[in-house]
Amino acid sequence: MKDLYQSQRAMRAMRKAAMQRGVIAILDVGSSKIACLILRFDGPEQFREDGLGSMAGQSSFRVIGAATTRSRGVRFGEIDAMGETERAIRTAVQAAQKMANVRVDHVIACFAGARPRSYGLAGEIELSEAPVSEQDVARVLAACDVPDFGEGREVLHAQPVNFALDHRSGLGDPRGQIGNRLAVDMHLLTVEEAAIRNLIYCIKRCDLELAGVASSAYAAGIASLVEDEQELGSACIDLGGGSTGISIFMKKHMIYADAVRMGGDHVTSDISKGLQVPMATAERIKTLNGGVQATGMDDREMIEIGADCGDWEKDRRKVSRTELIGIMRPRVEEILEEARARLEAAGFESLPGQQIVLTGGASQIPGLDGLASRIMGQQVRLGRPLRVQGLPQAATGPAFAAAVGLCLFAAHPQDEWWDFEIPAERYPARSLRRAVKWFRDNW
Repeated sequence: MKDLYQSQRAMRAMRKAAMQRGVIAILDVGSSKIACLILRFDGPEQFREDGLGSMAGQSSFRVIGAATTRSRGVRFGEIDAMGETERAIRTAVQAAQKMANVRVDHVIACFAGARPRSYGLAGEIELSEAPVSEQDVARVLAACDVPDFGEGREVLHAQPVNFALDHRSGLGDPRGQIGNRLAVDMHLLTVEEAAIRNLIYCIKRCDLELAGVASSAYAAGIASLVEDEQELGSACIDLGGGSTGISIFMKKHMIYADAVRMGGDHVTSDISKGLQVPMATAERIKTLNGGVQATGMDDREMIEIGADCGDWEKDRRKVSRTELIGIMRPRVEEILEEARARLEAAGFESLPGQQIVLTGGASQIPGLDGLASRIMGQQVRLGRPLRVQGLPQAATGPAFAAAVGLCLFAAHPQDEWWDFEIPAERYPARSLRRAVKWFRDNW
């Protein structure tokens, strides 16, 4: 635990240094694509005479380079083949550097899988009638009882979500206020250690320094949920290629995250098996003709498979769109039902907002929002990431939600446990509370 705390602190320091130098790269390591964006920071935004600033609080950064490449060597959002992933990362970073015309040494990365688990922790301390200081916040975070989350797992995020001072709960930042007892609720997200280690090793082999790492589900939520959704309790479902990330936000903080080890690639694979065509052909058919809602028209709409196996008869086959939907729909339903089960287990229905936002590349399947609202029974909308200054048009779609969220994460990091000087003898070791529970008690 201690060495992780130190390495996260080291990354935070490195990020500060990179931002002072002015450029940093963002790397979204996914199962279907690897995206690299290069950000330039211009320092704090100058106030304009008319009092208006840039949109969405995006002080200080713009995208000056962007590139994507097909992902190789990544399965279920985790690195599967080191050499292939390394080559793909190099390709994306070099292309983005060329566009930006700068060299970048530091990257902030996000990844999907690695079997995330969420914990809600609580801690409290007595205060001495003085205003709450930075040290008091560090002490109360150290007073949280951290569960024994098992061998081979690492903490990826540890964010204080809610502070209470005496009887006033729901405080975002208690510093400077006066009271007798300070309590905190913290959200802790752990992932498999091997997944992070592989990512760090892979990035080091590309001659880059890792200046931060985040969960894709978290990044996608930051980019796709609008402010009042993040405030009132909403879920973001990021339908990627190899895995589907789930995050719940409340009071502008992530309070739960999980991942389903299925995504758009599994739908492609079903089409490939069902129609006996190569994966590339299946992907093309899915993108151009796919859907999940069949109508009477679809019986008559014939799709040319146009494969290239060399057998003329087989290559010239046609299937009806209804048949294609019949192959795609069961898998899409399975992914959505699995996501619903995770949200139910987290206690999502007890939150006041209950908006569900679908994003990620696979959310573009026509008719998906209608099917999702039938399965999940809540308000469902399709989300596109916020507009970020300088982002090329090709990178504004839902497939780039995690990459855009990572830009916002880099520019406006939320306080995490390692931003505070926690006394060394207090690296914690005990009980836990449900992540969503305190909203029921304190709302």
